[in-house]
Amino acid sequence: MSTLAPNIARLAKPLFEDVHGDIDVSFEFFPPKTEKMEETLWESVTTLEPLAPRFVSVTYGAGGSTRARTHATVERIARETSLSAAAHLTCVEASRTEIDEIAREYWAAGVRHIVALRGDPPEQGKSFASHPDGYSNAAELVRGLKAIAPFEISVAAYPESHPDSPNKAADLDNLWRKIDAGADRAITQFFFSPECFFRFRDHAAAMGIDAEIVPGILPVSNVAQTRKFAAMCGASIPSWMDRLFEGLDNLPAARQLVAATVAAELCGQLYQGGVRHFHFYTLNRAELSYAICHLLGLRPKEHHVEHRLTA
Repeated sequence: MSTLAPNIARLAKPLFEDVHGDIDVSFEFFPPKTEKMEETLWESVTTLEPLAPRFVSVTYGAGGSTRARTHATVERIARETSLSAAAHLTCVEASRTEIDEIAREYWAAGVRHIVALRGDPPEQGKSFASHPDGYSNAAELVRGLKAIAPFEISVAAYPESHPDSPNKAADLDNLWRKIDAGADRAITQFFFSPECFFRFRDHAAAMGIDAEIVPGILPVSNVAQTRKFAAMCGASIPSWMDRLFEGLDNLPAARQLVAATVAAELCGQLYQGGVRHFHFYTLNRAELSYAICHLLGLRPKEHHVEHRLTA
């Protein structure tokens, strides 16, 4: 008798067979630099809005380089969509007075959610140095924001440790300080294996960190660009990913399909492990994130569709 059938029978059932759409998602965007980039961003916002994300966040450039554009983008999302907009805010090259004023302006504009970060130095390769009159770290920033208004606050977490941390224990201790200062949740930097996230979450729980930890998902379509991101945040890129994207430089559709497959498999494995909250680094493109959400069973909410039709 052939052994083929028994071998097939031992294969795992389809990864997305038992998904039920019982997930919450959030999406990250960056402020556009040009009219064309702004058009792409708003096409993405329009595409993803019907999925009713918990919130969408807008990044803040190194050294506050996108401060005005971040503020304008957040205000427009809050004004023109049904989405809850969260603004990134960092400690870099700004005094406490300046940062506090920005926070008050957000509160006055109706923004109730801040992603509080230490931030990257304005020049890559240089060490972080706090402003003489500024917040020294993200924990101080969280505490300062909570003193201004009852913001909802998300902070960053690093499954593979932040590049500036001497070891994983110090990195987890820093996360604990941010949560203790009043942060409501942590969103992880991107990673490429479910074990990486589950191991980190278990270590955090063992330290007494009981806040929500949301996995950050980066659908990769450009490995070279992702390597630059990874070098800045301490993430590792497996060698097999290079092989998957090899030879696809001039085949954008195939490259996008591979990217969706890799990210969707990771999300499916996280879902099977009990994860129900996902944060997507969209790079201002909706297609990959939307496709993965669809595979996880998420569908447009009718009232969001109606909002768009009647707006």
